[in-house]
Amino acid sequence: MIASSLKMAILKQREKITALLGRTLHDLAGNCAAGIGDRAVIEALLGDALSKIAYCKHLFVMDVNGLQITNNITRDGPDSTYLGRNRSDRPYMRGIVGSTDFKLSEAYISHNKKRPMLTAIQVIRNGNGEHIGFLGADYDLRELPGTEGLYPESQAWRQIKGDPAIRGGLFQQQRAESLMDGNLDVILPLMHELMTQHGVFHGKLHFSSSRATIWLAEDPYVYRILNIDELNDPDICLAYPQRPYTSRAIVPPENIPLVFQMFRELRFADDTIYLRSGSLNICNGLVSLNFSCDGSHYVRYDEFLGKGMDIWVGHSG
Repeated sequence: MIASSLKMAILKQREKITALLGRTLHDLAGNCAAGIGDRAVIEALLGDALSKIAYCKHLFVMDVNGLQITNNITRDGPDSTYLGRNRSDRPYMRGIVGSTDFKLSEAYISHNKKRPMLTAIQVIRNGNGEHIGFLGADYDLRELPGTEGLYPESQAWRQIKGDPAIRGGLFQQQRAESLMDGNLDVILPLMHELMTQHGVFHGKLHFSSSRATIWLAEDPYVYRILNIDELNDPDICLAYPQRPYTSRAIVPPENIPLVFQMFRELRFADDTIYLRSGSLNICNGLVSLNFSCDGSHYVRYDEFLGKGMDIWVGHSG
């Protein structure tokens, strides 16, 4: 399920595209109706209209059966590649007749370029109101204007079930002692130090494979992998310049060791259902957990700390 904030961002963008179209496609369809039997006339109309439809990549016309009867009209001129193509089975054609005269499709992957596209379809009717064709307008998502800002990530607790094959064999497995398990008295304080004093804003501990991945605020596009030897060596702090605790953090620094302590408890609480990996992002405040059943959870740090241990045995999958 797409989070509501993400849905709203998508809806705003769709509304923006619809507003850009306005009555243009409706009026253009009316003009095309008069020349529906003359491809040259229709293509001339499309070429003239294209300059008035912002961000539109192609215009084209189909007959009542969804067969394309014009070239694709582009800003570089006519493209005959799709002339005669049957578009009736494309996603943007489904359910339009009998429900509405205008439809803005959901995004789909184009056949040839394999890129996300949107298509607006306007039914063409003659003077008697009879359906005689379709007008199509294609949009490449790369070329559309962006929304005003990124959508906010959901803070609601999310549980995602994992691989059924792993879940099916859950009770035939048992936690094996990892190298990280025996060195948490060094590793957890070291991770705390990196996050509070050396600019690490996101850290993930892979308990079962004895490694960690970290992201630094000053170089957020690159993650770094720390193996068990590096995690056991406090000298690695010398490799990361000291940085003040980021002002973007919403997790109080004193809560970081409490989160890590909960990771430790979830790792050892049960030999069958146990924590495989856990991460903390101090900027969005989210804790992620992946259990032996391959179930994953995403939960706010304060909600995570407020829950008792008993709840995880029943909800880890």
